[in-house]
Amino acid sequence: MFRWIDTLHKHHTGIFSWRVVPLLNPDGFFLPVPSRTNANGVDLNRNLPTLNWDTYALQYWKEKTGSTPRKYPGPAAASEPESQWMVDQIRRFKPDVIVSVHAPYNLVDFDAVSRLDAPRRLGILEGKKLGTFPGSLGRYAGEQHNIPVITIELPHSSIMPSDSEIRRIWIDLVA
Repeated sequence: MFRWIDTLHKHHTGIFSWRVVPLLNPDGFFLPVPSRTNANGVDLNRNLPTLNWDTYALQYWKEKTGSTPRKYPGPAAASEPESQWMVDQIRRFKPDVIVSVHAPYNLVDFDAVSRLDAPRRLGILEGKKLGTFPGSLGRYAGEQHNIPVITIELPHSSIMPSDSEIRRIWIDLVA
């Protein structure tokens, strides 16, 4: 993300307005063994206030994940300060598209009301549908608010792609 910020700083054309959040979950990221959950043990990508969250989030967590702690959606929709902040940023900035960077699935996913504009690939990353889940960014922004969400799933969370791979992903993304 910091390389992309540097690229934006050097080559911003003014065609797009960007708001970059380099890290939404510092609690989990800076642990000795990084975790997808925050300090409260909540998976922030299951905590956004999607429609029927109260009905489906905990049920999905129990039935589909076997109550795995790393995918715990939290006690209530947007119960976490990070989720509340993200919802506020989306509401204020009104993005045309959201790009989210994750790891380690080595693909590009696209969530929106229509998949007609889904990228087939970004650089080395091939387009594949992962699906959305109660409380996920794809369901919240992509499906519920019709803000396309491009999720870049890098091959590794701790190994950066090469500069040429990052450049190819960036060029395809901007195109």
